Amino acid sequence: MAAQNTDDNDECPFCLIVQSQNASEILMIPGAGHHYLVITKTHINNCKMLRSEHIPTVERMAEMGRNILEKNKVRDMTDIRLGFHVPPFSSVPHLHLHALAPASKMNESSQRRYGPGSAWFITVEEALSQLRARGRIK
Repeated sequence: MAAQNTDDNDECPFCLIVQSQNASEILMIPGAGHHYLVITKTHINNCKMLRSEHIPTVERMAEMGRNILEKNKVRDMTDIRLGFHVPPFSSVPHLHLHALAPASKMNESSQRRYGPGSAWFITVEEALSQLRARGRIK
């Protein structure tokens, strides 16, 4: 794929979901008791392709992640993780936010993938901070 492709991609599974050409419920081994993905309608390869103009998109994705956790009866909103896998650890080349809870109950494998200090994962707060500071995640 191109370094930054914001057009729909016929082969991208998340683009197919957005276009309603594929099932919208995909079950996998969750990283936590609650593990949801929020995907963008516009194809953006990954968090490294984000630019300052994407700040509202990232903020909206975080809001949607919190909302889905609340709708699924997550009561302690201080015990959640919201963020993105950092390439090359992105399994699908389409920007998607992981919303996980409870973060304190994630197993060792999930902590490695989504936990604090993981080389695989950047939180929404870290991504927004970098976007605001540098204008683009490096």
